[in-house]
Amino acid sequence: MSSCLFSRPSLSALALATLAVCGVESAHAQSAKLVAAAKAEGQLTVIALARNWCGYGPIIDAFKAKYGIQVNELNPDAGSGDEVEAIKANKDNKGPQAPDTIDVGLSFGPSAKAAGLLMPYKVSTWSSIPGTAKDAEGYWYGDYYGVLSFQVNSDMISKAPADWADLLKPEYKNAVALAGDPRSANQAIQGIYAAGLASSKGDASKAAAAGLKFFGDMNKAGNFVPVIGKAASLTQGTTPIIVRWDYNALADRDTLKGNPKVDVIVPKTGVVAGVYVQAISAYAPHPNAAKLWMEYLYSDEGQQGLLNGYCHPIRFNDLIGKKKFTQASLDKLPPAAAYAKATFPTLEQQGAAKEVITKQWDQVVGATVK
Repeated sequence: MSSCLFSRPSLSALALATLAVCGVESAHAQSAKLVAAAKAEGQLTVIALARNWCGYGPIIDAFKAKYGIQVNELNPDAGSGDEVEAIKANKDNKGPQAPDTIDVGLSFGPSAKAAGLLMPYKVSTWSSIPGTAKDAEGYWYGDYYGVLSFQVNSDMISKAPADWADLLKPEYKNAVALAGDPRSANQAIQGIYAAGLASSKGDASKAAAAGLKFFGDMNKAGNFVPVIGKAASLTQGTTPIIVRWDYNALADRDTLKGNPKVDVIVPKTGVVAGVYVQAISAYAPHPNAAKLWMEYLYSDEGQQGLLNGYCHPIRFNDLIGKKKFTQASLDKLPPAAAYAKATFPTLEQQGAAKEVITKQWDQVVGATVK
């Protein structure tokens, strides 16, 4: 893989000669030449980075302040499938609707690579990213993970569910929602998988089908609400229980400041950890800004920013060993015991589950999530 710097066609020949520098993988990471090339492009276009997701708001603002590069934030509530489709739809478009980078669930990385939608690039901290969470050629790489939890409006729900099976109880009628469309959003797909893993007693080969049956039963019982759960719907009481990544639920708990009171419950069984990966579009209008953004996300500073947003950064073990994280951010995380049973589905398991869930949701569950 080459780590050439790309310059916009509109730049002068002299600027091209100055900025288009090639070398060994990541040799110029965070270098003055990469920064200069990124600044010459002047903009970075990201997609699906809700500002309350993983601390992305402060991270984006810090990146802009550090490098003086404008960040165009597309469709912050998009799902992983939407991000991939945005690359496809804008292959020939260098305008503001074309994403430079994507942040998607683990299973979407290999499929996007296979479709020729990604550009390889290895960040300077590449060696500290676990091998199981990155593509060997640098087409995609894990950045953070969390576990599926129950986000509960405890002003409305007097007794919070402790495990997946509880969600079928009559007391939770018209109460439970997913945080995305299960036909395209990784968060929703993983929520169904987690429910199935619990009901199949840990059998990953049966988890997808079991999860669909579980949500089908919940829908028939009148407990499932076919609305994409968000902080607003939680507050309004439309979806007083949302199956959501712990970091999103914890961030909402802070933002809402007790109005309503929010409980975040890690279920007793079916504790599924999900890795999200970063990648650069093969058609990125601002490839150097995209590379600089990756360097920032995987730097010590960027990883601390993710932890501030309650996400477990992918370099967590490396940085915790070096005592790089602030104690205040570590103290705000739920007790480690809640994560003791966490399962990290393999890439193959996630891919198989996604195939079953996205294609059979309509048939088995029959609830269109809007």
